Amino acid sequence: MTTPSKPLPLFFALTIIFLIPFISLLNNHFSVITAIKLICRQTYKPPHAKQNGLVKSSNERDKSRLWREPFIGFKNIDDSSSISRPISPNISDCFPVELPSNAITPAHCCPSKPSFSKILDFKDFASPSTTLRVRKPFHLLDNEDIAKFEKGIALMKALPDDDPRSFIQQAKVHCAYCNGAYHLSHPFQDTKLDIHRSWFFFPFHRWYIYFFERILGNLIGDPNFALPFWSWDSIEGMQMPSYFANPNSSLYHKLRHQKHLPPHVVDLNYASESSYVPSHQQVSYNLATMYRQMVLASTTELFMGGPFRLGDNPRPGPGSVEAAPHNTVHTWVGGAETPNHEDMGTFYTAARDPIFYGHHSNLDRMWAIWKTLGEGRKDYSDEDWLDSEFFFYDENANFVRVKVRDCVDTKSLGYVYQDVDLAWLRTPPTSRKSKLLRQRKKAKVWSSKPRKFPLVLDSVTSVIVKRAKKWRSKEEKEEEEEVLVIEGIEFGSDKFVKFDIHVDDDEDRLSNPDETEFVGSFVSLYHGRGHKISTSFKVGISKVLENLEAEEDDDLLVTLVPKLGKGDVIIGSIKIQFIPKQ
Repeated sequence: MTTPSKPLPLFFALTIIFLIPFISLLNNHFSVITAIKLICRQTYKPPHAKQNGLVKSSNERDKSRLWREPFIGFKNIDDSSSISRPISPNISDCFPVELPSNAITPAHCCPSKPSFSKILDFKDFASPSTTLRVRKPFHLLDNEDIAKFEKGIALMKALPDDDPRSFIQQAKVHCAYCNGAYHLSHPFQDTKLDIHRSWFFFPFHRWYIYFFERILGNLIGDPNFALPFWSWDSIEGMQMPSYFANPNSSLYHKLRHQKHLPPHVVDLNYASESSYVPSHQQVSYNLATMYRQMVLASTTELFMGGPFRLGDNPRPGPGSVEAAPHNTVHTWVGGAETPNHEDMGTFYTAARDPIFYGHHSNLDRMWAIWKTLGEGRKDYSDEDWLDSEFFFYDENANFVRVKVRDCVDTKSLGYVYQDVDLAWLRTPPTSRKSKLLRQRKKAKVWSSKPRKFPLVLDSVTSVIVKRAKKWRSKEEKEEEEEVLVIEGIEFGSDKFVKFDIHVDDDEDRLSNPDETEFVGSFVSLYHGRGHKISTSFKVGISKVLENLEAEEDDDLLVTLVPKLGKGDVIIGSIKIQFIPKQ
């Protein structure tokens, strides 16, 4: 019998020892297994990798990076920021998506398959535009502007269904990226890509509507065409633009909530019909909602969503505006008679409605506006975010690879937004409750049996949350935002979920959306079938505590109010963190 060779186990032991200092560099729960997978990337390439042009030859690589070939991903041995882990979809394979069992559409939503030999890099052919296109609000469009938009949509709908520029194919792009039709590249091929609930929400949609705009301009022969935006944040724009309600227009779509057609005022924090209030009060609620989502979201993560790198939880948590008014307006527009509020009310069909593009043009505008509000607001500077990439068809049906870094400035993409009065900047929520009443309510919860986590959110639930710091100085507030963190939010992907969050409020008389104690809402649309979603949600509360005169309190009373999906949500924990302002 042959004696087993001893060098082999010794080799593995030495390998593990060698890996330890590298593993210590990893963050975001990046496991040992994940690190080993990264190393294995060098020993295995999927069959399609070289064929589709996505793998660079050795002479294309930067020589300064050759030393780390066995440890693909490490940026710099002296750089403690650890590993390079930008995401990139494996577009050579597109899978059927998981839909609710009663969905009104087939599970196949893959767009036209590209020619991998003809992939273009955006940075290689893009050139600055000499004339900036100006995107205008629908309520300020003239007849010529709206005629161009209607003509472009009509021509796009008339293209053959297999043309990648056609309306149906463009809608499939959104379905594919938002519902897991694309997976990440090896060795993370089991991770389905969904650009929601993370820092990719804004850049993906900016690129998506950018190419949609270019296709429209090309079809109507106007390279300066600019996509209009639905200014639901302005008092003048707080109703569905009338052009979309004209049955004779290419902008008309039958799968919409018929009770929400103009002149009905939009509800930017919509839950259900039971939440209807008079128009003047709804306007007040909307302005306070915009102030909360834009002004109180003072850090990059609060506004843009949590980081998602290779190996991370793909749903770290949405930003403020993504939760509402993004998700809420989708539901408000979606058809009340369809099983899952299709078309706008679900991500797999939302882009089939022309109003989707006006909605997302305004969301893109929110990103541009947010960076002008001061207090250090700026984009992520993380290389993993900047180097992440997506793929789209342009106006000439070319397949184009883009990076996040090339879209952070709208002017570099050739467009700006027309100024509209921002009444919400002057309309902060206000408190109508006395501090004495708030203290009494908190004491009542203290005296009751404490809630144990994880808990099922099947009714109004209040918990006491300890604070780590009190009476922070002005300098400390400028450097860090105090943040309420709700972790381990779990629910089924086929559930429509919404719960509101209140601080130091009264369960017997909960505050309205225009009151300070109402601090935010977690919202999730129907998103698939059969799998559990685990995510988190963060809300900035520094200014809230100032307004409530609660800065010296040892703890906070946090109340969660289920509005939709009662009993379908599990909450893992609630705590307070301090997030640096970028």
